[in-house]
Amino acid sequence: MHASSQNRRGIIPFLTRKQGGIKATWGDYVTYGYLLLGVVVMLLPVLWVLISSFKAPANLSEYPPTLLPQTIQTTEVEGYEEPLPLFEVAQEDGSVRQMAQIRRLGIKAQMVDPENPEAGRVTVDVNDAAPVRQFHLAFENYRELLETSGGNIWLNIYNSAFITVVATIITLVMNSMAAFALSKYKFTGSTVALVAIIATLMVPPTVILVPTYLIVSELGLVNNLWGVILPTVATPTGVFLLRQYMLTIPDELLEAARMDHASEWQIYWRIVLPLSTPALAVVAVFSVMSRWNDFLLPLIVLNRPEVHTLQLALAGFQTENGIVWHLLLAMTTLTALPLACAFLFLQRYITAGIASSGVK
Repeated sequence: MHASSQNRRGIIPFLTRKQGGIKATWGDYVTYGYLLLGVVVMLLPVLWVLISSFKAPANLSEYPPTLLPQTIQTTEVEGYEEPLPLFEVAQEDGSVRQMAQIRRLGIKAQMVDPENPEAGRVTVDVNDAAPVRQFHLAFENYRELLETSGGNIWLNIYNSAFITVVATIITLVMNSMAAFALSKYKFTGSTVALVAIIATLMVPPTVILVPTYLIVSELGLVNNLWGVILPTVATPTGVFLLRQYMLTIPDELLEAARMDHASEWQIYWRIVLPLSTPALAVVAVFSVMSRWNDFLLPLIVLNRPEVHTLQLALAGFQTENGIVWHLLLAMTTLTALPLACAFLFLQRYITAGIASSGVK
């Protein structure tokens, strides 16, 4: 408890510190305004998708859109099988009266008094009527998503999780081994090899998409999850970040281990990898984001529905009748949750890893 209060006392002054000491300067206002703008630009779309995933289909189709999930209240009216939506109708004398809408034709709507339906229908100008809204979280969007998918969504989640986890593990091993060799061994052509690896960053993935598919096809990995995992397990960005970080590890540690008769594998596994945890976390975050969000390669390699990933399943919510927005938004929210969890778990390593990777 004492430690947490100390942390709070340390965080608040850090976030509210000023260039001019006690009094804020114009530079402070510009800086905090710029940072606040950045937070809004980055988080507002995410919050909008999250909130919209709890909106009913009718709420999503409204214009202008509403910020919070709301639904129009309905009421049972004698003589009508289905509940009718409630509206507040402005009267000629300035009063407001609640009426139930039967149907709408252009700018006119036929309404009835829910308390006295025997009085008959009344034609009302839609500009004089405002719907009676109530706050409602449409959890039925997620329930409908799970029910209408027929269990395929769990298969899609498994496929995406398998590809992401396995590919990230292989990527970390492959990249760290290459970085270890390029940072701690002196051999002819090491600089050329590093430049060649970094140069591949200038080649767009779409350029090598067809050759990649031909290789995957020749290996018999079409409609196989390994056909998505193997083609890009080694990433030049990961090799570069890990190499730069491993350069900061003193060579004396490795020489001392060799004097104790440690093998090169033991040096790599027991010394270099544990000391490179921050950089490995950064590469892991990049790999998880890339693999989980990958769409193009799975699109051409995975053709059968049973091997589709979540990103391919998202594309299936566009039908001949249009886009099923409430299911698409619910699916998008579920798809983004693992990335958010991975970032929250590894975020404390990210800043330290990127900062240290640039120090030689």
